[in-house]
Amino acid sequence: MSFQPSTEDLIYEEHASIGWLTLNRPLARNALTFAMYEGVGELASLPEEELPEVLVITGAGDRAFAAGTDIAQFLAFSGAEDVIAYERRMSEVLSALERCPIPTIAAIQGACTGGGAAIAGACDLRIGAPSALFGVPIARTLGNCLSGDNYARLARIVGPARLKEIIMRARLVDAEESLRIGWLHQVTESEAELHGVVSEIARQIAGNAPLTLRATKRALDRSFDPSEEEVARELILSCYLSDDFREGVAAFLAKRPPNWTGR
Repeated sequence: MSFQPSTEDLIYEEHASIGWLTLNRPLARNALTFAMYEGVGELASLPEEELPEVLVITGAGDRAFAAGTDIAQFLAFSGAEDVIAYERRMSEVLSALERCPIPTIAAIQGACTGGGAAIAGACDLRIGAPSALFGVPIARTLGNCLSGDNYARLARIVGPARLKEIIMRARLVDAEESLRIGWLHQVTESEAELHGVVSEIARQIAGNAPLTLRATKRALDRSFDPSEEEVARELILSCYLSDDFREGVAAFLAKRPPNWTGR
């Protein structure tokens, strides 16, 4: 059964084994409510057999992927416990997305800032339209800070020195620079092409060996320790001893496309 979000601020659809999760608050530039974060976490935490082959996350309208967390959500904070509980839950949601066993793609148009940047940063690929903007301008807005997890996640993508400069200057990075510093993997020629290009990339990935994709995600996970020989061994054996590996060898030698099963 297809995933049904518990909030109308998220829309989920599946097309040809590709799942599309839309952050659906266009009038608020898709500012994220706590319920929206929860929905993202719920989807990412589903058993693999209930997930699509590839998940795309995007924002409704053309103004923003997501312009951070809805500030009104913070009005209920009354003390340290509320703050710590919020950051702990956000860490759980973003870690679930980062460790989701299927490939994930953020399709970015307009502002991708604050919490929006955190969600996009937890995805495997980020494809942007020419209007895409990346930043965490908290030094001139709320005066808060990121969690340690989010600092580390974003720093792994753009580098600690670059992230420090972006946050300290509270500036927004345009699509051209985002591509140059590694935040975006690709920028489309036009706004209108974004979803078509992302669909094609998703289809291409969905046609590749599932066990290879899964092992690659796990091996490059922030929590993966190459010194853990048993884990590394299991990853290698899960691919080399699989039906898919035997099928890949046979298909290559027969000069035909492989029929991947994920087993």
